[in-house]
Amino acid sequence: MIRSQRVFVILLSIALLITAGCRRRPPETKSAPALPEALKEYQGGEPRLKVYQHETGDVGEMGFEEYIAGVVAAEMDPEWPEDALAAQAIIARSFTLQKIDENGGIPGRNAHASTDFKEFQAYNAGRINDRVRKAVEKTRGKVALYEDDYIRAWFHAYAGPRTALPDEGLEYRGGNPPYIQIVESPAGKIIPEEEEHWKASFPLSQVQAAVVEAGGSDPGPVESAAISEKGPSGRATAIRINDVEVPAPSLRLALGSTEMRSTFLDEIAVGEGGLFLSGTGYGHGVGMCQWGARALAEEGRSPEEIVDYFYRDITLAKAW
Repeated sequence: MIRSQRVFVILLSIALLITAGCRRRPPETKSAPALPEALKEYQGGEPRLKVYQHETGDVGEMGFEEYIAGVVAAEMDPEWPEDALAAQAIIARSFTLQKIDENGGIPGRNAHASTDFKEFQAYNAGRINDRVRKAVEKTRGKVALYEDDYIRAWFHAYAGPRTALPDEGLEYRGGNPPYIQIVESPAGKIIPEEEEHWKASFPLSQVQAAVVEAGGSDPGPVESAAISEKGPSGRATAIRINDVEVPAPSLRLALGSTEMRSTFLDEIAVGEGGLFLSGTGYGHGVGMCQWGARALAEEGRSPEEIVDYFYRDITLAKAW
């Protein structure tokens, strides 16, 4: 009996250690990080941003947190759990500050940020609800850092089984940041079937043009297609059309990122009249998986724990 009790205590201790490790919060620093040079006048307080409104071509000014609320509402379903939205707020805030720190904002727009998702982040003030407001206020001023620098806070809708490294998911050539690692996505526990898997077909003439747009030479009439290289997460990193090889992420963008949802491919084949693809995932797969964030929030994880799950060895800080 005593031996059995000892075994039980040991197993319970191991389980608690594993649970504690899974629910580790990233360390938080009490000192506020330095704001980017373009915002240094606001050090110690909430900055005001010049935001390019791509719908009208105007540049307007708004509070940083007001801007973040519009980003969270546009980039994630406003009806999702508050802590998932709050994690998105931390990421959106970090993404914005890193971009401004890197190049001052939007070159040529005379602005710090833009409402055009193609050049910055999506923004939609009309989708802001009370849940978004609470999520943003809960994490007010909170940002993610790595060695005192704002992280490149990439995120995407759904990673599939696991996330990607920047060079395989984004063709990023700046060296994979150490805080971006491949992690299993918990999204599979909750994501609907129609969101988890996808199929698409493309006319062969469109594929031929997309290969050229993706940086390849003209392959001629398309007769064959195959994955020629995969990255460590299992995603296609290069695709061969006839005898022309092109980067898979570039081909995805050229074909249409809402049709070819990801480079996590299950099938690629040329059939009668088209190129046929199927796969899992939605987006480039780097950084925070939004469906994974929702799954963690539904498990009771805090916004900080969610961020820590997807970005390794980071610290959190209150910038204001």
